[in-house]
Amino acid sequence: MIFHGFYNLKHVGDILLARCGEGRTFDYDKYDDLVVLKDSKNRILGFNLLNASNYLGELNTGLVNFSDNQIEKFNELLTTHGLDPVVLDKEPRFIVGEVTAMEEHPDSDHLHICQVDLKNTTTQIVCGAPNVEVGQRVVVATIGAVMPSGLVIKPSKLRKIDSNGMICSARELGLPNAPQIRGILVLDKDKYSIGDSFF
Repeated sequence: MIFHGFYNLKHVGDILLARCGEGRTFDYDKYDDLVVLKDSKNRILGFNLLNASNYLGELNTGLVNFSDNQIEKFNELLTTHGLDPVVLDKEPRFIVGEVTAMEEHPDSDHLHICQVDLKNTTTQIVCGAPNVEVGQRVVVATIGAVMPSGLVIKPSKLRKIDSNGMICSARELGLPNAPQIRGILVLDKDKYSIGDSFF
């Protein structure tokens, strides 16, 4: 199972929130501090690990940058309870892109339909930021990305238009001293190349 984890000691407590599947949690099994989240067909969607620092040591806030040792310890905990081990999702999910085309959404006075070049592919993203423009270098949270807020980016439709990712603001990325106003983060083209991982 490929998974990613989220941790926020201040706001959630010493609990690792981990996802390895999409869907709605219908049931759970609890093995001591390990809670296994399942859907209505008994498929594992994720895990909550209570008292996480006791098992994995120190964890960073937001999307967790697991060490190999932490993954090994987590997998030991899973296999102890007869569960399959997990594999860390190491694919970059926050990619530098460039807005190559933009049109107004036909059913909104503030949404824009953007085509964004990610080097190996172009993706369509519906964006509501007031400052988005063609030619901007931006940070794109691609499908499967986990935002610092815990939001998992999925393919969606915004007022019937497909959107495959999110063009991010500094605040949404959890950057230090991020302005608390609406608007995407616009990157310096001399410092950031299309297709590079932002983090």
